[in-house]
Amino acid sequence: MTVGIFGGSFNPVHNGHIALARVIVDKGIVDEIWLTLSPMNPLKSDSTELLDDQTRLQMLQLATEGIRGLRVCDIELSLPRPSYTINTLLALSRQHPGIKFRLVIGSDNMLIFNRWKSHEEIKRLFPPIVYPRPGYPAPEALDLPVSPISSTLVRETIRKGEDVNNLVPPKVNRYIREHGLYKPA
Repeated sequence: MTVGIFGGSFNPVHNGHIALARVIVDKGIVDEIWLTLSPMNPLKSDSTELLDDQTRLQMLQLATEGIRGLRVCDIELSLPRPSYTINTLLALSRQHPGIKFRLVIGSDNMLIFNRWKSHEEIKRLFPPIVYPRPGYPAPEALDLPVSPISSTLVRETIRKGEDVNNLVPPKVNRYIREHGLYKPA
């Protein structure tokens, strides 16, 4: 079995994340995608807008509920921080020796991949599946749909008091509204 590890802060998870994960599974590139919640991205210094781990994890679980081939992975919540992708992938390989893991990464991150800890080891052991991101052409990116949605767009739309119904899964939208998330302070 081959599993794609799609890591992110998912702040919040949105329709673009889910659509991408589904198409990678539907095209048979991997058998499953594990959406892996990252508590802290070592390359992103500003985490002031980052909601707590459990809130983001709950939204991920709501977004993937009942979708074939998609699972939520919270392994990084129990690993030392900052969380480095190589440590996550090696830990998953030890826990699941019968699974071949591959990293799912956007073309924006692929362009700075040489800044990642142990990037050559990741390439060798966990061959990346590169998806296109608008404005970041990468030769290794697969021909997959490009989503204009970003978590930043979702947060900005909420701050403006506008509906995000078309940007996030319905259960996530309900959760955000019920908990008053991402509203201006």
